[in-house]
Amino acid sequence: MRILVVGGGGREHALCWAISASPLCTKLYCAPGNAGIAQVAECIDVGAEDIPGQVALAQRLRIDFVVIAPDAPLVAGMADAFAAAGIKAWGPSKAAARLEGSKSFTKELCRQNNIPTAASETFTDPARAETYIRQQGAPIVVKADGLAAGKGVIIAETIEQAIEAVRDMLSGNKFGAAGSSVVIEEFMQGEEASFFALSDGEHVLPLAGAQDHKRAFDGDKGPNTGGMGAYSPAPVFDAAMQKRTMDEIVLPTIRAMASAGTPFRGVLYVGVMIDAKGPRLVEFNCRFGDPECQVLMMRLKSDLVPALLASADGSLKHLDLRWSNDVALTVIMATRGYPDSYPKGSEIRGLEAASKVEGVQIFHAGTKADGNRILANGGRVLNVSALAPTIEEARARAYRAVDLIDWPEGFCRRDIAWRAVARRS
Repeated sequence: MRILVVGGGGREHALCWAISASPLCTKLYCAPGNAGIAQVAECIDVGAEDIPGQVALAQRLRIDFVVIAPDAPLVAGMADAFAAAGIKAWGPSKAAARLEGSKSFTKELCRQNNIPTAASETFTDPARAETYIRQQGAPIVVKADGLAAGKGVIIAETIEQAIEAVRDMLSGNKFGAAGSSVVIEEFMQGEEASFFALSDGEHVLPLAGAQDHKRAFDGDKGPNTGGMGAYSPAPVFDAAMQKRTMDEIVLPTIRAMASAGTPFRGVLYVGVMIDAKGPRLVEFNCRFGDPECQVLMMRLKSDLVPALLASADGSLKHLDLRWSNDVALTVIMATRGYPDSYPKGSEIRGLEAASKVEGVQIFHAGTKADGNRILANGGRVLNVSALAPTIEEARARAYRAVDLIDWPEGFCRRDIAWRAVARRS
């Protein structure tokens, strides 16, 4: 098959890395790709959100199968555009992608189907939102209703912080149209984890759990980011918790979407908060997580392509996947200043030496090539990933590779998987 992957980040590099190993893949393209993806796929400079451009590219290249990886084009209807052009594509329709594109839509679906989640209300009027916040007290969570690149969530420690967050969002200054309405919800305490399941609209295949680190700095300090590291499996997400998440959250959601005439075909990312009562939904995403995808692809022993095809074709019922028992861990190296403003263009050295560390695979998230040089071209730039029999060994290997990378303009957290390590010790 001639396969096109849409996107150009670390998640897409991990998917391309896995797809390129499939005997079903005769030619792999990625648009727009990055300097790391170029090692396993032919990269073509068409924007990930350019729907007409991507469709035209697939037609020109005679693509057999398109893998749409990022959230924004899915929410905008890219899968529908490929279907209209008669090109097989993996990823949910625009209507199904509302599970990620509108938090208020998901909250209403949870209410109607008794899916456990935080109590919440949705607002477009700042004064009404402020009244609600004062009634509820702090800490409290303020979320932009639409897509905000993983940064549209404010955990307000005080009432004043929450009110300021609401004003910033509803004014359009913070997240543009994504913040034209806000969801204000109770602050859930517990341990957060991520779970992934493939769906073909009717059948569901559970994948694996992971745990990521949203805050920018060690000790879970600093602003929320798109993710500064992840590991899989997550000890908090054992077989019993997976079954409860499937039974109480995933299956009711897939059934509700099908009965509404908007079947969900793709991967459902389920962010859950786990406490003594069990799992409660934090959020849905309509695509693989980033950086969770990287650790899942490191652990996946089966061919990824048949699973994606079965999800697109409605034939998941008889499919199964094999996973490594080893632990995968990834450390995000980001440009100093991220998640706020940051410079581009700094040179990264030492990648070859770092990639030779046993069990290490480096996925590029925001890089570009300049001759023989690799330059930083984004906020999150590298995903230094490792596979090993234990969490301690995986972490040691990943940080050994990090320390071989010469990039003064970059930073990373040094405590990835601290919960898992503390639990074992």
